[in-house]
Amino acid sequence: MSALFTGRYRELLLDLLRLPSVNPLETGPADPPSRLPELLERYAAAAEAGFRTVRLAAPPADCLDRPGVPATVRTAARDPRFLAGQPSLLLRLGPERERADTVMFNVHLDTVAGHTPPVFDGARFTGRGAVDAKGPAVALLAGLAAAAAHPAVGRDVTVVVQAVAGEEGGALGTYGTRPLMEAGHHGRLNVFCEPTGLRALPRATAAMTARITVAGEDAVDDHPDAGHNATVLLGFLAQHLAARLDGAVPGARVCVAGLHTGHTHNRVHGTGTLLLNLSYRTTADGDRLRIAVTRQLAEGLDRFAELFGSGREFARTARDAARVTRLGWDKHGLPALDNRDPWAEALLTRAGARLPADEPGFTCDAVWAAGLADAFTVVLGPGDLAANRAHAPGEFVDLADLEDFAQVVRRLVTSFADGVRPAVARPGRPAAGPR
Repeated sequence: MSALFTGRYRELLLDLLRLPSVNPLETGPADPPSRLPELLERYAAAAEAGFRTVRLAAPPADCLDRPGVPATVRTAARDPRFLAGQPSLLLRLGPERERADTVMFNVHLDTVAGHTPPVFDGARFTGRGAVDAKGPAVALLAGLAAAAAHPAVGRDVTVVVQAVAGEEGGALGTYGTRPLMEAGHHGRLNVFCEPTGLRALPRATAAMTARITVAGEDAVDDHPDAGHNATVLLGFLAQHLAARLDGAVPGARVCVAGLHTGHTHNRVHGTGTLLLNLSYRTTADGDRLRIAVTRQLAEGLDRFAELFGSGREFARTARDAARVTRLGWDKHGLPALDNRDPWAEALLTRAGARLPADEPGFTCDAVWAAGLADAFTVVLGPGDLAANRAHAPGEFVDLADLEDFAQVVRRLVTSFADGVRPAVARPGRPAAGPR
């Protein structure tokens, strides 16, 4: 079996790793400006075997006038440079066909913060985006180039590649993947390239972010009883919610995230915020989780008033806790993916992907494929989010894993093509779907 991730793809990956593409919602003070538009141009130029660029453009501004768009995205998009610097790319091999004759791959090329110069030691690539998801993106091209040698690929079936922005930073694909999916750029089989260790996950969780805000009055340290102590109140609520929400909705995950009130030691900070990020497996679970947060916050405020109402320093905070505390949602109402399809699962198995029966999914752009009729969506890619240090210093991916993924892509596309009948019915009718 010939290697697919050859020297040209190794050089391409190093080139893409050198180009910073940190999502603007993630950018830290040490991160260089994103060069995502340039990166996508190079990625499009590297696609061979007949792929053509259908679209390379920033998303339309009205894509943010939709339910489920995170508040952080809406705020950032007030600056027109935000969306202008976050284009997405659509590649296609073959003409536009019916969904039954189309396979789609989605991969994101924005990254989290922490851009570093890449290193390749002959066996391992290290650098921001190596596994999440520039490495998978390049391996995808290698696999598709090999699959294009199959006579039916491009002739009887069409391959679509979405190379998107807006996956990281909590944007959740709302201005990258979502507009492309809603425009119909998907297929009978949809593969979202994320690090899964070549495990084919037919599910993806969605996430909601609760923002609990205290808007009280400050006080000097000599009279701490005169103000509202947001630090004590939010600290109490963080512990209360952590205990009560853990297991409140089976399968949901609760991340008690940022808590901030102030930096100075000689004052009572009367204002502050607490963030909770909550992931869920089904859309109905998301609804239940939102109700649970609302109920448990009210219970926590009552409990705080009971515990601190009779003391000296925090009596005012206890008395006014419910009045100065508000619950808002930076994002909520996003769909979750969970689908089954024996035909597609058999296809993935033949291609060399593993299908774990009960392994939970994780949050990614695949949620925007939830509910598609006559389609199957899977999350599949090389490496592992935790083991390969995605979102952490020292992110890496091994050459062998990229090669394995390229081979799986090749087999998946050619098997898909083998399962399609040639068009023999009405003139001009696209080829029929998989048997």
